[in-house]
Amino acid sequence: MRSTSLSAKSELTSAPKTKPAISIQHLNHYFGEGELRKQALFDINLEIAAGEIVIMTGPSGSGKTTILTLAGGLRSAHEGSLNVLGQELCGASETQLVQARRKNGYIFQAHNLHRSLTALENVAMGLEVQGVSSKSERYDRATKILQQVGLEDRTNYYIDNLSGGQKQRVAIARALVSHPQLILADEPTAALDKKSGRDVVALMQKLAKEQGCTILMVTHDNRILDVADRIVYIEDGRLAAHPNPAEIA
Repeated sequence: MRSTSLSAKSELTSAPKTKPAISIQHLNHYFGEGELRKQALFDINLEIAAGEIVIMTGPSGSGKTTILTLAGGLRSAHEGSLNVLGQELCGASETQLVQARRKNGYIFQAHNLHRSLTALENVAMGLEVQGVSSKSERYDRATKILQQVGLEDRTNYYIDNLSGGQKQRVAIARALVSHPQLILADEPTAALDKKSGRDVVALMQKLAKEQGCTILMVTHDNRILDVADRIVYIEDGRLAAHPNPAEIA
């Protein structure tokens, strides 16, 4: 009996841990070349668990968006380790970065929606780049996600005919339509009033939880900090102790 108990205990203690969605170790990053080369990130160490909602905040120019774009595969990291969804992105090739981008949903501060397309077409395009070849399937899935974000009566509206909050909802729908494992959001409430901003973030939180994906969000908006499981503060390219929420601009 004793040996069986010890064996069972050993199996429990040696059970593998769930891998983090994002694992950053000793990450350094630079901009420019030669004498103009300037270090933007200094020895960043950070792990984000699968399913976790993390907000990254700090002063303008502190490196928040740089971390987000590196994690999103929009550029290759220089030194250290940046492992996102099991793929190492430090020193990654363009082909590897493209593969990484297909695994996440990116919500840009300025929407990055195509003005010549309708809301439905913008969202469906998010599936096209994921390799969904059937137009009927793309449009069906895009219609359903637009209904989920409350835009069922705006599917055929062009972007210029939508309000700021509606545009951001389209951007969220486009990011979530492919059911990504990771959502990266850069200042999603920057151009929105208090109610619209709150509604957009609450919607993003709800849909992401339903889909079981991880969220890393960059924001200056202290009105939405309570949606996070954890808040990470960065200043001058370094992770730092977090100030009181009232001190965050």
